[in-house]
Amino acid sequence: MASLNVSSVLVVLFLTCEAVMATKENDQIVKENNCETKMGLPCVLEAFTSIFNTGSISNKCCGELVVFGKVCHSALVKRTLENPLFKDLNPATIIAKSIQKWNNCLALIDSPSPST
Repeated sequence: MASLNVSSVLVVLFLTCEAVMATKENDQIVKENNCETKMGLPCVLEAFTSIFNTGSISNKCCGELVVFGKVCHSALVKRTLENPLFKDLNPATIIAKSIQKWNNCLALIDSPSPST
């Protein structure tokens, strides 16, 4: 039950990131690239939870993440880490996990599908 509460808090924070204090650079990147409108909510939640908590990203959401783009992905992760509520997380660990998730999704999407 505690993990559900933590996940819920993380999701709410991610979805309300407009109110989060962030560097102008990350805000600028997010705004210029329309990052907040490029992924469906279920995949946003899935990717966020897998990076900031635990879990994996489905093939469907990996596809959305790759279309979302590395620039948006990185900017939103960094912007979220700037929120004081995440001060207890190790930014290097989260960024490494974020890169790992991105690379895994990219490899999955770029790999040729088996022929039937």
